[in-house]
Amino acid sequence: MITALWTASTGMEAQMKNLDVIAHNLANANTVGFKKSRADFQDLLYQTLAAAGEATGPDSYDPVGEQVGVGTKLASITKEFTPGTQKWTDRDLDVAISGKGFFQLTGSDGNTVYTRDGSFKVNAEGELTNADGLALSGIGQVPANAMKINFSASGIVSYIDETGTENQIGQIQLATFVNPSGLNAVGGNLYKETPASGAAQQVNPGLQGAGSLEQGFIENSNVSIVEEMVNLITAQRAYEINSKMIKATDEVLATANQIS
Repeated sequence: MITALWTASTGMEAQMKNLDVIAHNLANANTVGFKKSRADFQDLLYQTLAAAGEATGPDSYDPVGEQVGVGTKLASITKEFTPGTQKWTDRDLDVAISGKGFFQLTGSDGNTVYTRDGSFKVNAEGELTNADGLALSGIGQVPANAMKINFSASGIVSYIDETGTENQIGQIQLATFVNPSGLNAVGGNLYKETPASGAAQQVNPGLQGAGSLEQGFIENSNVSIVEEMVNLITAQRAYEINSKMIKATDEVLATANQIS
């Protein structure tokens, strides 16, 4: 009976972590370029009371065995990089990626970080940056006389000056990964590569599945409110039934103590 208490407690702990993941997804339902996470679980080791195939007599054996499970644990929290819907903003500095690529930014430590958030700004030095001031890699400065900035589908960035002349200032290269779910999320819609993600592959937009650029659009979060609410109810019910299991086991133990 003590095993039942422990088993139910692991179920409650697992569902609390599941609720944490769901809450984070819901909190970022309107975050540009956000990718939802999914909690995955696995069962714990089993107590083997009798092994399958164990001899039970001279000419007989146990056909199925006897194993008692002792609960569950969190196996992983996986980022799902399915594309979000694109929202039309009609803003020159909003750019969405129609594919699996990532924008490359220069982090505060000088290392490259990656993002799906293509809502850019121009800072005082004329650099294209994200909301936190991290510069878009490979792009020169936008001069003060720029009247309009253009992003081509293939990643060429240019500006129109006061004479109407178009001037190129850089070529965006997107990064792709063998295993994007292996990227390390560092907050601010940013990711860093890890040994699990593999090294970033530099690809021009429109090639090798990286995706073309869509100026005037942003990529919405891929969180589905309806799906997350269903997940929330399921996790809540699982937590509740495990708590009832603890209560029921406690009542059985109390009855057993009274009898003894």
